[in-house]
Amino acid sequence: MPFIANTDAQQREMLAAVGAQDMEDLFADIPPEMRCKNLDIPPGLTEQEVRRKLARLADHNVPNEIGFLGGGYYDHFIPAALEAIVSRSEFYTAYTPYQPEVSQGALQAIYEYQSAICRLTDMDVSNASLYDGGTAVFEAIMMAMRITGRERILIDDSVSPIHRKMVRSYTRNLGIELIETVSTNGLPDRNAITKELNDQTAALIVQNPNFFGCIDDLTDLAEAAHRQGALLIASVYPVSLGILKSPGQMGADIVVGEGQSLGMPVSFGGPYLGFMATRQKHARKMPGRIAGRTVDDQGRQGFVLTLQAREQHIRREKATSNICTNQALCALTALVYLSLLGKKGLPELAHVCAAKAEYAMERLRQVPGVTLCYPDRWYFNEFVVRLPINAEKVIRGLFHRGIAAGFPLGHYWSEMDNCLLVAVTEKRTKADIDFLAHALEVILCS
Repeated sequence: MPFIANTDAQQREMLAAVGAQDMEDLFADIPPEMRCKNLDIPPGLTEQEVRRKLARLADHNVPNEIGFLGGGYYDHFIPAALEAIVSRSEFYTAYTPYQPEVSQGALQAIYEYQSAICRLTDMDVSNASLYDGGTAVFEAIMMAMRITGRERILIDDSVSPIHRKMVRSYTRNLGIELIETVSTNGLPDRNAITKELNDQTAALIVQNPNFFGCIDDLTDLAEAAHRQGALLIASVYPVSLGILKSPGQMGADIVVGEGQSLGMPVSFGGPYLGFMATRQKHARKMPGRIAGRTVDDQGRQGFVLTLQAREQHIRREKATSNICTNQALCALTALVYLSLLGKKGLPELAHVCAAKAEYAMERLRQVPGVTLCYPDRWYFNEFVVRLPINAEKVIRGLFHRGIAAGFPLGHYWSEMDNCLLVAVTEKRTKADIDFLAHALEVILCS
């Protein structure tokens, strides 16, 4: 194994410094079967041979399945114009504007992105931006603690289990009291939350539509949190805001979400972006950076970084976060996507997703043995069906028929082994949905 040391004496000295007896002791925590036996580097190839080899490998990555996967990441249609715009060299080669006065184009793009997020969420100020939806939830928690001076957080289990797992990981050694409330019949349990809210609570975190796809009005939860001096953090699906009541109208204090659905492909898990918006009075507690519009001493319009709260810009003890990049290209992608859709296109897209999901719900309910898990709830484009057999078994059967059926909830809820989260976007046709229903019936009846 490679080890930077010029002599055996230096190697022994370095091992002693970390408390290891020898090289075997140094790597004792790594199971033998996971250790690199040898590098085994193949002979070199010409450029043409490399291209041919990579093309063959890439062919294996092209999915042919009809996708009904969701759970926070969605297969939306991406206009060709979007790729043409964001692929321009002045955009995709740009990085964080360390010299903002000479980066007017990048700063204007960030400013316009912030404006779009504020209009979408009905909030006052947005940053630009965060790594992804999960880290945005964590950053909102830290922000709420700075605002309130408290260290007790409530998070409902209808919030994405992926995001909750990330939050548990981030907060594990921070001394935060993290309490997960249990939802009832697809929505947060108001009584349970009210009992847990007290004058030591920094924030309540909920999601709309939640992970089960259920739509909720969070107004009463915001009011309950505010009565105790706590904040309401709302995690939202941006496309749904084309038709749903905005989190700002519901009284949310901090709004976060995963921006992947705004023009980014699912792409094996990234890169994505997390967005965050808040009330004006909390702007100085927000992580990341904020671009603003101003005029110079000659009255000419210009764009500047008005707030930079990471530790590279201000004293570490005053920094709000170590957000070391602002996902600017992903933020630009979201801005271009929203601009291409326009204020009429986004509601139309949301209506199409909701209508197709409603058709899928009715079609799947016609399959013998399939029921809707929460039949008395409203949904946007996702819903949970209960199957007569284990959901993972059904998923494997459907995959062999060319269908990526959905998300098996038994992964995170032990009592939901037979439950399947199904998502429908504008890309799914009536024929796709009918094919899913037919294939599901064949599996269940075989």
